[in-house]
Amino acid sequence: MSNNRRAVPGIRHYAGPAGGWGALKATAIAVRTQMDTFDAPATLLRTNQPDGFDCPGCAWPDKEHKSTFQFCENGAKAVTWEATTKRVTPEFFAEHTVSTLWSKSDFELEGYGRLTHPMKYDPQSDTFRPVAWDEAFARIGEVLRGLAPDEVEFYTSGRASNEAAFLYQLFARQLGTNNFPDCSNMCHQATSVGLPRSIGIGKGTVSLEDFDHTELVISIGHNPGTNHPR
Repeated sequence: MSNNRRAVPGIRHYAGPAGGWGALKATAIAVRTQMDTFDAPATLLRTNQPDGFDCPGCAWPDKEHKSTFQFCENGAKAVTWEATTKRVTPEFFAEHTVSTLWSKSDFELEGYGRLTHPMKYDPQSDTFRPVAWDEAFARIGEVLRGLAPDEVEFYTSGRASNEAAFLYQLFARQLGTNNFPDCSNMCHQATSVGLPRSIGIGKGTVSLEDFDHTELVISIGHNPGTNHPR
Protein backbone atom coordinates (compact mmCIF):
# COMPACT_ATOMS: atom_id res chain seq x y z
CA MET A 1 0.00 0.00 0.00
CA SER A 2 1.32 3.44 -0.91
CA ASN A 3 2.29 5.79 1.91
CA ASN A 4 1.49 8.81 -0.24
CA ARG A 5 -1.63 10.41 1.24
CA ARG A 6 -3.46 13.55 0.21
CA ALA A 7 -2.47 16.52 2.33
CA VAL A 8 -5.48 17.92 4.21
CA PRO A 9 -5.12 21.27 6.04
CA GLY A 10 -5.33 20.78 9.79
CA ILE A 11 -4.72 17.03 9.54
CA ARG A 12 -1.29 15.68 10.28
CA HIS A 13 0.36 12.58 11.70
CA TYR A 14 0.05 12.30 15.47
CA ALA A 15 1.60 9.56 17.55
CA GLY A 16 0.66 10.79 21.03
CA PRO A 17 -2.27 9.86 23.27
CA ALA A 18 -5.79 10.55 22.04
CA GLY A 19 -6.95 12.11 25.31
CA GLY A 20 -5.63 13.47 28.58
CA TRP A 21 -3.17 16.37 28.40
CA GLY A 22 -3.09 16.15 24.61
CA ALA A 23 -6.81 16.82 24.43
CA LEU A 24 -6.51 19.69 26.91
CA LYS A 25 -3.72 21.22 24.87
CA ALA A 26 -5.73 20.95 21.64
CA THR A 27 -8.72 22.57 23.36
CA ALA A 28 -6.56 25.39 24.73
CA ILE A 29 -5.13 26.07 21.27
CA ALA A 30 -8.63 26.21 19.76
CA VAL A 31 -9.80 28.60 22.47
CA ARG A 32 -6.76 30.85 22.09
CA THR A 33 -7.15 30.90 18.31
CA GLN A 34 -10.89 31.60 18.14
CA MET A 35 -12.18 33.18 21.34
CA ASP A 36 -11.55 35.95 23.81
CA THR A 37 -9.27 34.42 26.44
CA PHE A 38 -11.16 36.00 29.35
CA ASP A 39 -14.66 35.06 28.16
CA ALA A 40 -13.83 31.52 27.03
CA PRO A 41 -13.76 29.73 30.43
CA ALA A 42 -17.19 31.04 31.46
CA THR A 43 -18.65 30.07 28.07
CA LEU A 44 -17.26 26.53 28.17
CA LEU A 45 -18.40 25.98 31.76
CA ARG A 46 -21.99 26.69 30.65
CA THR A 47 -21.87 24.00 27.97
CA ASN A 48 -24.47 21.23 28.54
CA GLN A 49 -25.45 22.69 31.90
CA PRO A 50 -29.05 23.25 33.12
CA ASP A 51 -28.52 27.02 33.23
CA GLY A 52 -26.37 27.08 30.10
CA PHE A 53 -26.77 25.80 26.55
CA ASP A 54 -26.54 22.54 24.61
CA CYS A 55 -23.28 21.82 22.84
CA PRO A 56 -23.80 22.66 19.13
CA GLY A 57 -22.17 19.39 18.03
CA CYS A 58 -23.02 17.12 20.92
CA ALA A 59 -24.79 13.83 21.46
CA TRP A 60 -23.99 13.90 25.19
CA PRO A 61 -27.06 12.50 26.99
CA ASP A 62 -28.89 15.09 29.09
CA LYS A 63 -29.50 12.86 32.05
CA GLU A 64 -27.80 14.28 35.12
CA HIS A 65 -25.34 17.13 35.45
CA LYS A 66 -22.81 16.04 38.07
CA SER A 67 -19.65 17.35 36.45
CA THR A 68 -18.32 20.86 35.90
CA PHE A 69 -16.97 19.77 32.53
CA GLN A 70 -19.87 18.37 30.50
CA PHE A 71 -18.14 18.42 27.13
CA CYS A 72 -15.46 16.61 25.17
CA GLU A 73 -12.58 18.03 23.13
CA ASN A 74 -14.65 18.11 19.96
CA GLY A 75 -17.51 19.79 21.79
CA ALA A 76 -15.21 22.49 23.13
CA LYS A 77 -13.92 23.13 19.62
CA ALA A 78 -17.49 23.36 18.28
CA VAL A 79 -18.28 25.99 20.92
CA THR A 80 -15.17 27.99 20.06
CA TRP A 81 -16.11 28.00 16.36
CA GLU A 82 -19.57 29.35 17.23
CA ALA A 83 -18.26 31.93 19.72
CA THR A 84 -15.26 32.95 17.63
CA THR A 85 -14.16 36.58 17.64
CA LYS A 86 -12.91 36.29 14.06
CA ARG A 87 -14.96 38.18 11.46
CA VAL A 88 -15.15 37.92 7.67
CA THR A 89 -15.77 41.49 6.51
CA PRO A 90 -16.59 42.96 3.07
CA GLU A 91 -12.92 43.93 2.84
CA PHE A 92 -11.98 40.26 3.04
CA PHE A 93 -14.21 39.39 0.10
CA ALA A 94 -12.91 42.34 -1.91
CA GLU A 95 -9.42 40.86 -1.60
CA HIS A 96 -10.39 37.22 -2.34
CA THR A 97 -12.16 36.09 -5.48
CA VAL A 98 -14.69 33.28 -5.29
CA SER A 99 -12.45 31.19 -7.54
CA THR A 100 -9.68 31.54 -4.98
CA LEU A 101 -11.96 30.68 -2.06
CA TRP A 102 -13.28 27.67 -3.98
CA SER A 103 -9.82 26.12 -3.74
CA LYS A 104 -9.83 26.35 0.06
CA SER A 105 -10.84 23.46 2.29
CA ASP A 106 -13.79 23.59 4.68
CA PHE A 107 -11.31 23.72 7.55
CA GLU A 108 -9.60 26.78 6.10
CA LEU A 109 -12.84 28.59 5.29
CA GLU A 110 -14.25 28.11 8.77
CA GLY A 111 -11.00 29.40 10.22
CA TYR A 112 -11.61 32.83 8.71
CA GLY A 113 -14.53 33.52 11.05
CA ARG A 114 -18.15 34.63 10.82
CA LEU A 115 -19.85 36.81 8.23
CA THR A 116 -20.73 40.38 9.15
CA HIS A 117 -22.98 41.34 6.21
CA PRO A 118 -25.38 39.79 3.70
CA MET A 119 -23.37 39.15 0.55
CA LYS A 120 -24.25 39.02 -3.14
CA TYR A 121 -22.16 37.46 -5.87
CA ASP A 122 -20.83 39.84 -8.52
CA PRO A 123 -19.88 37.84 -11.65
CA GLN A 124 -17.94 40.71 -13.19
CA SER A 125 -15.38 40.82 -10.39
CA ASP A 126 -15.88 37.20 -9.24
CA THR A 127 -16.32 38.46 -5.67
CA PHE A 128 -19.00 38.64 -3.03
CA ARG A 129 -20.14 42.19 -2.32
CA PRO A 130 -22.15 43.45 0.67
CA VAL A 131 -25.80 44.38 0.30
CA ALA A 132 -28.24 46.01 2.71
CA TRP A 133 -30.48 43.74 4.78
CA ASP A 134 -33.59 45.19 3.13
CA GLU A 135 -32.20 44.34 -0.30
CA ALA A 136 -31.27 40.82 0.82
CA PHE A 137 -34.74 40.14 2.23
CA ALA A 138 -36.40 41.64 -0.85
CA ARG A 139 -34.40 39.30 -3.09
CA ILE A 140 -35.26 36.28 -0.94
CA GLY A 141 -38.95 37.23 -1.04
CA GLU A 142 -38.84 37.70 -4.80
CA VAL A 143 -37.45 34.21 -5.34
CA LEU A 144 -39.83 32.56 -2.85
CA ARG A 145 -42.89 34.16 -4.44
CA GLY A 146 -41.87 32.65 -7.76
CA LEU A 147 -41.83 29.11 -6.38
CA ALA A 148 -44.42 26.72 -5.02
CA PRO A 149 -43.83 26.04 -1.30
CA ASP A 150 -42.70 22.44 -1.84
CA GLU A 151 -40.17 23.57 -4.45
CA VAL A 152 -38.17 25.24 -1.67
CA GLU A 153 -35.77 23.33 0.57
CA PHE A 154 -35.17 25.00 3.93
CA TYR A 155 -31.95 23.23 4.77
CA THR A 156 -30.41 23.87 8.19
CA SER A 157 -27.19 22.89 9.85
CA GLY A 158 -27.22 20.52 12.79
CA ARG A 159 -25.07 23.10 14.55
CA ALA A 160 -27.83 25.72 14.44
CA SER A 161 -29.27 26.54 17.85
CA ASN A 162 -32.62 25.08 18.86
CA GLU A 163 -34.07 28.60 18.98
CA ALA A 164 -32.92 29.46 15.45
CA ALA A 165 -34.16 26.12 14.10
CA PHE A 166 -37.54 26.62 15.77
CA LEU A 167 -38.07 30.04 14.17
CA TYR A 168 -36.84 28.75 10.83
CA GLN A 169 -39.31 25.87 10.73
CA LEU A 170 -42.16 28.21 11.73
CA PHE A 171 -41.33 30.37 8.73
CA ALA A 172 -41.29 27.34 6.41
CA ARG A 173 -44.60 26.03 7.74
CA GLN A 174 -46.16 29.47 7.38
CA LEU A 175 -45.06 29.45 3.75
CA GLY A 176 -46.80 26.09 3.37
CA THR A 177 -44.17 23.34 3.46
CA ASN A 178 -42.41 21.05 5.90
CA ASN A 179 -39.48 20.54 3.55
CA PHE A 180 -36.64 21.46 5.91
CA PRO A 181 -34.10 18.66 6.16
CA ASP A 182 -31.03 19.22 8.30
CA CYS A 183 -27.68 17.49 8.24
CA SER A 184 -28.81 15.00 10.88
CA ASN A 185 -31.87 13.58 9.17
CA MET A 186 -30.15 13.62 5.79
CA CYS A 187 -27.47 11.42 7.34
CA HIS A 188 -30.05 9.13 8.91
CA GLN A 189 -32.63 8.87 6.13
CA ALA A 190 -30.84 5.79 4.83
CA THR A 191 -30.89 4.16 8.26
CA SER A 192 -34.56 5.03 8.76
CA VAL A 193 -35.38 2.83 5.76
CA GLY A 194 -32.65 0.20 5.73
CA LEU A 195 -32.45 -0.63 9.43
CA PRO A 196 -36.19 -1.22 10.03
CA ARG A 197 -36.24 -3.62 7.08
CA SER A 198 -33.23 -5.54 8.37
CA ILE A 199 -33.44 -5.44 12.18
CA GLY A 200 -36.84 -3.86 12.82
CA ILE A 201 -35.72 -0.57 14.33
CA GLY A 202 -34.44 2.62 12.71
CA LYS A 203 -31.58 3.36 15.07
CA GLY A 204 -29.25 1.70 17.52
CA THR A 205 -30.83 -1.03 19.61
CA VAL A 206 -29.08 0.08 22.80
CA SER A 207 -30.92 2.52 25.07
CA LEU A 208 -29.25 4.94 27.45
CA GLU A 209 -30.60 2.98 30.43
CA ASP A 210 -28.77 -0.14 29.22
CA PHE A 211 -25.49 1.46 30.25
CA ASP A 212 -26.63 1.53 33.88
CA HIS A 213 -26.79 -2.27 33.89
CA THR A 214 -23.91 -3.30 31.68
CA GLU A 215 -20.64 -4.73 32.99
CA LEU A 216 -18.54 -4.22 29.85
CA VAL A 217 -18.54 -1.64 27.07
CA ILE A 218 -16.30 -2.23 24.04
CA SER A 219 -15.73 0.82 21.85
CA ILE A 220 -14.16 0.06 18.47
CA GLY A 221 -13.19 2.37 15.67
CA HIS A 222 -13.57 5.80 17.24
CA ASN A 223 -12.09 8.01 19.91
CA PRO A 224 -14.86 9.13 22.29
CA GLY A 225 -12.68 12.00 23.50
CA THR A 226 -12.68 13.73 20.14
CA ASN A 227 -15.37 12.02 18.05
CA HIS A 228 -18.10 10.99 20.42
CA PRO A 229 -20.05 7.89 19.35
CA ARG A 230 -23.72 8.67 18.87
